[in-house]
Amino acid sequence: MEKLQKLLAAAGLGSRREIEDWIRAGRVTLDGRVAELGARAAPTAVICVDGRRIELAAAPVTRVIAYNKPECELCTRSDPQGRPTVFATLPRLRSGRWVAIGRLDVNTTGLLLFTTDGELANRLMHPATGIEREYRVRVRGQVTPEVIARLSAGVDLDDGPARFERIQVGGGEGSNRWFSVVLREGRNREVRRLWESQDCVVSRLKRVRYGPVALASWVRRGQWVDLSPAEIKTLYRVAGMKPPKGAAPLPARLRDQERREKRLRAGGRRAARRGSAARS
Repeated sequence: MEKLQKLLAAAGLGSRREIEDWIRAGRVTLDGRVAELGARAAPTAVICVDGRRIELAAAPVTRVIAYNKPECELCTRSDPQGRPTVFATLPRLRSGRWVAIGRLDVNTTGLLLFTTDGELANRLMHPATGIEREYRVRVRGQVTPEVIARLSAGVDLDDGPARFERIQVGGGEGSNRWFSVVLREGRNREVRRLWESQDCVVSRLKRVRYGPVALASWVRRGQWVDLSPAEIKTLYRVAGMKPPKGAAPLPARLRDQERREKRLRAGGRRAARRGSAARS
């Protein structure tokens, strides 16, 4: 017997917090009665959301995709003003729905992970998990060693102390420089606010890694790729969860991409060896 919100989250209906709100609102029934928060159920129980029965026993295997978010897309399912959202270009599912693992500001680009397992998303976003988020950021302003030291030690923001786990110089010069920064939190606009606390302005921001998953260089903006079964199992372990027994098969398109990437890397290594031999 599992908690009702955990069963529904694992079926891809949403995060546990969302489903808890549904239960409080009386939208979920268990064996014909309005469910109460904290209720437990077996996968074979008759569970309905808004009157529609949810077939938990036939829940799909977990799927996770990496999406390269462009600028100007909102991390919401719909927008009253008709602005583009990240969900509009994701692949359609036969059952369940995509749950975003974290968010990005409208003007921030880069890696967004989506999964059909709401419980996995909830665990990966939880502050207690402490998963690293890595960003490439272009900063305008005077970034002195003292500024980097303060951002590494920690500064006080409106919602509490914050700091970068790591800061690495990534190129540029003068008052327009690139850095790689790492956080273990997902607070709203945290990267930008940290730099702003030192009188610096972020002019470009891109997330390149979430935990063990890095954004592949060949995934263009507005495109997505499925993670491999091995990558999905790694995410479960990082989240402190038992990996699922099965995982969705790796799509042919991604298998072809991986083969091309391996050929390119192998070609690069051969070229490097030839260059080294020529110099010697």
